Amino acid sequence: MSASNSLDPRLVLLSPEDNCLIACSHLAGGTVVQLEGGSVTLPREIGLGHKLARRAIAAGEKVLKYGAVIGSLRVPVEAGEHIHTHNLDSDYTPTYTLDEGKTFVGHA
Repeated sequence: MSASNSLDPRLVLLSPEDNCLIACSHLAGGTVVQLEGGSVTLPREIGLGHKLARRAIAAGEKVLKYGAVIGSLRVPVEAGEHIHTHNLDSDYTPTYTLDEGKTFVGHA
């Protein structure tokens, strides 16, 4: 990461406490974006409205969006990595999945 303090205009920080950023346009894998700590190359595609890590975040750490906890990471992520259902467990809604070996959670 190279040094700089400005945030890429294609990313939105919703609250100063957040450890994730929101993509305000589709970003292809390999795109270089500017984070507060410097530039990073996105390892994979980030869809419009999707989250990416503002900084490195440890497994088990809470993800904050709008200054509120939205979930906990199952695995560590580096700055610029996509944060979504593949690596985030929701802390506020039931998780519904059809992944092999898993059952629906939240159904009575």
